[in-house]
Amino acid sequence: MPKIRANNITMHYEQQGSGEPLVLIPYLAADHACYAFQVPAYARFFTCFSLDLRGTGETENPSGAYTTETLADDVAAFMHAVGIPRAHVAGVSLGAAIGTWVAAKYPDQVQSLSLHGGWPKTDAFIQTLVESWQLMANAVGVTEMIIRGIFPWCFTPELYAAKPDYVASLASFVRSRPAQSVADFIHQSDAVIAHDVDAQLGRITAPTQLTFGRYDQVTSTRFADRLKSGIRDSEVVIFDGCAHAPLYERVDEFNDKTLAFLHRHAVPAPAGRS
Repeated sequence: MPKIRANNITMHYEQQGSGEPLVLIPYLAADHACYAFQVPAYARFFTCFSLDLRGTGETENPSGAYTTETLADDVAAFMHAVGIPRAHVAGVSLGAAIGTWVAAKYPDQVQSLSLHGGWPKTDAFIQTLVESWQLMANAVGVTEMIIRGIFPWCFTPELYAAKPDYVASLASFVRSRPAQSVADFIHQSDAVIAHDVDAQLGRITAPTQLTFGRYDQVTSTRFADRLKSGIRDSEVVIFDGCAHAPLYERVDEFNDKTLAFLHRHAVPAPAGRS
């Protein structure tokens, strides 16, 4: 996997496909491989750049606290270093929080914005939940915390009942990835707790897709109205039968609806070219 220097850190990423650039920002405690079910579909039409954020995967993490805005600066610096003047930007959960900052601070670099399970400002519910994950990570480590603590918020009870082998395969996948240290998880989850991009929403000019799971409680549809009213050119998509992770609960539907949005906002090919 290639690496590049950006914003004073060495960032690792994976590049697949061809077409307009699409930057995929991972969620809390995940590395670039979290988009394993999306990249094969997206890469047929776009050049996908899947990132490891600081403190995850193989990207280094300087000591000290940071914010979701810092992570957005990392993403913008990565794009500049790789030579991407403008890209489609997509993120899930923490990745959506980061993507919101990227689009607000660097609007000229964002062709379209896809925010899946995003939120404008952390509320007391999210803070309480993330703090519980921090306690669990200290007790059992980050990998088992993800499987035992975060998974039940990402998937519906119906998925656990109907597809236990699938859920087990997702747990095995998490265990196969480079483990995030507890210290790095605390730094990253502290950034989630402190997240507040609410006052910056009006700076976003890119067409934006806002998606939510119908039964998500973490970043539920309670945030839809504020994001929709704050981001001028935005649309809302609700995935029925899903909790916090429609990209895993409804893979084909998620890929189809997110790709349709990306296609609508791709740059038209010049006349005479297909």
